[in-house]
Amino acid sequence: MNPKILLGLALGVASSLIWGGHAVVARPALAGQGFHPLDLATFRYVPAALLLAPLAWAARDTLARIGLRRLAVLAFFGGTPNLLLFLSALVYAPASHGGTIAPMTVPIAGAVLAVPLIGEKPSPGRAAALGVMAAGVLMIGWDGVAGAHPGAWRGDLLLLLAGGTWAVFTLLLRRWQVPAIPATAAVTIVSALAVLPIWLPWRAATVLALPTGSLLLHLAMQGIVLGALAMFLYARAVELLGPTRAATLSIMVPVTALLLAALVLHEPLSWLQGMGASLAVGGMLAAVLFTGRKTA
Repeated sequence: MNPKILLGLALGVASSLIWGGHAVVARPALAGQGFHPLDLATFRYVPAALLLAPLAWAARDTLARIGLRRLAVLAFFGGTPNLLLFLSALVYAPASHGGTIAPMTVPIAGAVLAVPLIGEKPSPGRAAALGVMAAGVLMIGWDGVAGAHPGAWRGDLLLLLAGGTWAVFTLLLRRWQVPAIPATAAVTIVSALAVLPIWLPWRAATVLALPTGSLLLHLAMQGIVLGALAMFLYARAVELLGPTRAATLSIMVPVTALLLAALVLHEPLSWLQGMGASLAVGGMLAAVLFTGRKTA
């Protein structure tokens, strides 16, 4: 195989593995280590903003054309509010739900919202694939109502909202023709400026009293690995593979989340979850590879 393709696959898989492990790292922090969702959001955006600031500066002319109002809207749907929805969900729902329901909701919500936002209707084949994905998501979340994790349905609802708001973010990037990397850098900086003035007086003293090892771990994971490294890996994978091939690798996110939740956190994996994940991943693969879209 072409070395360029192999490198792109390796980078894309690495970024998907990082995103798949997000909930597995965040869930213990929020469910027993003394961290609040706002703490992890601050850890995510402040270090990443410092790392990504040179990218935003290099793209300052592009960002100026986009305008402050649109950047603020993008930050609302793809920045701090979106991440807080995801992290707050993990207070109630297990990591296996966090790493599957939210990413699987994105293409489903995106297909529905694409009709009014960008005038794009899914083809019959794509609609069928998305229906299969939706059935899989419902099967995964069923144990939040009646299975191994009663009460997790509250977190599942937040995960649906997190997936839906991220879908709006990605659609707005397309509608406004915003380059992904400058937009990510700008949204990260705006999010850091929004979250830091709230976190400093409210949570800083409490968080600094927590064990140093936990602080350094989550600072590194949230701010460096998730906030900057995963984005760079994925952006490079898109350059090497093209957007369609790179998007296919997102299938690794829910698979990784389920496996890591079972292996690392010892969360039970029911046959219904396994079947739902298989359906959802199959539907995601079909939606990306074998079905198209048509203009409204």
